[in-house]
Amino acid sequence: MADPAVHSLPPAHAEVLDAFVEDLRVHRNASEHTVRSYSSDIRSLLAFLRAPDGEVLALESVELGNLREWLVAGARAGLSTRTRARRIAAVRAFFRFCVRHGHLQENPALRLTAPRHASRLPAVLQQQQARTMLGDHDAGARTVDDHSAGDNAADRDAGTTAPEPPGPRALALARRDRAMIELLYATGIRVSELVGLDLGDVDREKRLVTVLGKGNKQRRVPYGAPAAEALELWESAGRRVLVQDPGRAGAALFLGARGGRIDARRVREVVQTATSGISGAPQLSPHGLRHSAATHMVENGADLRQVQELLGHATLSSTQIYTHVSLGRLRDSYRQAHPRA
Repeated sequence: MADPAVHSLPPAHAEVLDAFVEDLRVHRNASEHTVRSYSSDIRSLLAFLRAPDGEVLALESVELGNLREWLVAGARAGLSTRTRARRIAAVRAFFRFCVRHGHLQENPALRLTAPRHASRLPAVLQQQQARTMLGDHDAGARTVDDHSAGDNAADRDAGTTAPEPPGPRALALARRDRAMIELLYATGIRVSELVGLDLGDVDREKRLVTVLGKGNKQRRVPYGAPAAEALELWESAGRRVLVQDPGRAGAALFLGARGGRIDARRVREVVQTATSGISGAPQLSPHGLRHSAATHMVENGADLRQVQELLGHATLSSTQIYTHVSLGRLRDSYRQAHPRA
């Protein structure tokens, strides 16, 4: 089989792919990430499919064996199990589209199965570790606030030199980081949802935040008093310090150091820093805080349907992993505590 990069798609294949992408975007309301991934996967497949004589393989000539050969080539190239599973999902969606719109009579991907991969429970904080993380952030913010008020009186009385107080920007960034950490843990929202928040998405009276999730689906998520306090401090006394150009800042709730909407990479750095210093805790990404929030809710008696709605999962099966996390912890506790374990 030929290298997909060598051949451009023939007009007939390119036309069907364009129609498929349009269907994903308009009729299935797929996210831009899904559209890009599926488009790339199908383009790779169509460029790969060649008859024994090297000619382009027509869609109606594609068989299950051709699809499996493409997947094997990807595995040999080092693609992860997750990527191969996504490729299978893209192929299934593409050939369903082809049959539904009359490009094909039969679907060659009907018996295509996803590769099995070991079920891996997400790394999460223990509840005490979460309290430590949030307490450290509260203490850090208070320390910065204390410094901003001026030199310590005791230091002046003792004739010692007080540490240099942080500037307004350092104070603003500390308040921003605290608000982001509090909101991520309070709501369990995705990092993409956090960075997409505008000022108008926060209902301060009802303590609700409106987020745009996968598939452009909107949902409203509650948050508690600590997150409300951190948000109020950031909005009233932190955000304006970072605004260099109001046009660039726009309505974004969280800003980067240069005054524009914050990006996901910076949020990841903030979360990793916040969790890296906690004894025994895994170093987490923002998605790890999402897992932690959901796990702690289940551990404390929340109904799975409620957690599903909070997280914006399309199906309950995506939420059920949090019962596995809780059961795993119960099993560990049992082994440590029960004399006959």
